[in-house]
Amino acid sequence: MKYDFLAGNLTYITNDLSTYHSSIPTAADDSYWSNFSFNDAAGNSSATYVQCISNSAWAPLSSQYAGLNGWVTVYRVLSNAQQNDAANNPFSAVQQDVELDGIPVFQFAIFYNGLLEFTWCAPFTVNGRTHSNTNIYNGSSANLTFNSIVTASGTISQPAWFGKTPGQYTGTIAYNGTPTGYSTNANTLTLPIGTNNSPGVVAQIIAMPPAGEDPNSAMGQQRFFNKAEVVLLVSNLLVTTTLKTSSGDIAPVTLLAPYTATNYSLVNSLFPFLNITNTFTDQRESKTVVATDIDVSKLKTWLVTNASVNAKFPNTAGIYNNGAFPNILYVADNRPASSSILPAVRLVNGGIIPTNMSPSGQPTGFSVSTPNPLYVKGDYNNPSGVQASTDTSATFPSALIADALSVLSRNWVDSQSSFSLGSGGKASAVSTTINAAILVGNVPSTASDVNSYSGGVQNLPRLLEDWGNGSASVVLTANTSMVNLFSSARATTQFQAPGVYYYAPTRQFSFDLNFMNQAKIPPGTPILGAIQRSKWTVPPPGVTTYAGN
Repeated sequence: MKYDFLAGNLTYITNDLSTYHSSIPTAADDSYWSNFSFNDAAGNSSATYVQCISNSAWAPLSSQYAGLNGWVTVYRVLSNAQQNDAANNPFSAVQQDVELDGIPVFQFAIFYNGLLEFTWCAPFTVNGRTHSNTNIYNGSSANLTFNSIVTASGTISQPAWFGKTPGQYTGTIAYNGTPTGYSTNANTLTLPIGTNNSPGVVAQIIAMPPAGEDPNSAMGQQRFFNKAEVVLLVSNLLVTTTLKTSSGDIAPVTLLAPYTATNYSLVNSLFPFLNITNTFTDQRESKTVVATDIDVSKLKTWLVTNASVNAKFPNTAGIYNNGAFPNILYVADNRPASSSILPAVRLVNGGIIPTNMSPSGQPTGFSVSTPNPLYVKGDYNNPSGVQASTDTSATFPSALIADALSVLSRNWVDSQSSFSLGSGGKASAVSTTINAAILVGNVPSTASDVNSYSGGVQNLPRLLEDWGNGSASVVLTANTSMVNLFSSARATTQFQAPGVYYYAPTRQFSFDLNFMNQAKIPPGTPILGAIQRSKWTVPPPGVTTYAGN
């Protein structure tokens, strides 16, 4: 059951019930078992009782996952056994309930599939659950506070790292989560994509599917390409947008806009929210970014006014009533990359994001995914425009999923992007707020020296401007969940310390508690699988409904 659930999903469990039912100890396992007969307490000999007793329901999780919510399904496993070597031997019984948990990854304030580094971070307070599937490194001259439980599948330590020594780690580390504060050697938490959840494999969730892949396969179900209702693809001579209600939509609608180097008239006409001619310099990557620019405000209008969208997603007064909502956008800029050219996606004018209303009246929100590096210019999902605030009551469920994420302030000017920092260089950044979960890659640390560092969790959102070098007047606010499941495959240049291509802001990163609410989870949120023992008891023989005591 564990293999099936973690390699696939609940469907894999259902499809394999007959295997579970026929699984009993036999003499082939050990001659000892030839002394016993087994039945499933429901009239079937040589069988084990395995049955779902509680269908998937949103509920608080227990045991090591206490404090998280998720979709809980409970199966009962029960066996009756009788010794064969004497007449009238009574049957004995044993019963184990098994809890299968689906945990939205954005319920974690910070979740890393690999090494999670807080080394030499600025003052940092984490108010939600933190987990690494390997190790956690910390240690700084600034204080680090965890107000929820911290877990690592490996160890938590303070090694010499980023060119620093443990003697320089003078800041305090407080583990205030209850009841345990922190724990090591915790279970790994994985996506149901198969037995291999290595970063290279998990990165496939943002990649376009290979030809012939079944969208209902374990990996196919996790691909954002398949989850998205709107798929935008840019190639050298063509822009296509496909509208679909699901990955199995038998009648998707595709809009085509051919273009040339001098004629973008059809692109501009069909997709007024799109610009594919802008370029700028990413000084970290030392490359010219060829951008697929998406004006989020214009996209919002297009989604509710375009005739093709409205025909595909019929709605009444903004409430979509055919069971599907255009709330995930997948964008791939497939123009050729080179040693000097980096195709990427950029979101601009995103202060108010698209959102639709479900039949229950709940805003469904909007998520964007791309296999490219993603740049966000200015505020995102910040309808009030207020800076440095943790108030997300007016925001919508949202996620940004990409190869890498760079935040650009509204002061960013493409023509200045290659300029140096400082007076006479590019314009300085201004306070910016991002209200969205982020799931992006990083460039992992390769050694302990200063030139081999990933940048740590505080630099998972990349920066390219002078953000004030810690000035209290320039604040980068992120109400978010920060998730790193894989290494960046396209934006692959190693992090460099502030002063080369950016100066750090005052960071105000906070876990968005909206994500604890089932109705406010961002569209397309990946679901982690966990399996744990629930109630165990010795029931009367021949009974499958015994609740225990």
